[in-house]
Amino acid sequence: MLTSDSMSLLWLTYLGLSLIVLVAGYLALAFLPRLLRLPITWMVAGILWMPTRFRLPLVEEGEFYTGMAPAVVVSAVAFLERNGSVLMTSGLLVVAGALLGIAVGILQAWWFRTDAMASEDAQEEKKREDNKQRNNSRRNGQRGEPSRQPLKRREPKIG
Repeated sequence: MLTSDSMSLLWLTYLGLSLIVLVAGYLALAFLPRLLRLPITWMVAGILWMPTRFRLPLVEEGEFYTGMAPAVVVSAVAFLERNGSVLMTSGLLVVAGALLGIAVGILQAWWFRTDAMASEDAQEEKKREDNKQRNNSRRNGQRGEPSRQPLKRREPKIG
């Protein structure tokens, strides 16, 4: 059951909080263009979500607790404990997660950019057509106003 297994609940809580951090960070970077905003957000996601194994000594001599935790947390604890070997392995995983996140962010920005370029081309084409119609209406004396009556062909009258 989910509530009785504290590790599952801990991981779900961490996932939920990290999603809140990522969404808030993405929205806070709204002043940046999408090409920069997505890789930065995915880099933070890679740092937050990269897991690693850890090993803690217990009170009794010779016994250890091993488990999984986010690499950034293991790195922080190893830094505070001045444990160089654990810091090196978990730090490399943090860097790998950041690089993987940047790659995913660049791919996503490129993917969204091709869709945005297609819609921009369609909007530019529509503007060109509107300008052509507006220019023709000026030539016809309408000046952008809709005609009140349909135009009739006038034949010259003799006599």
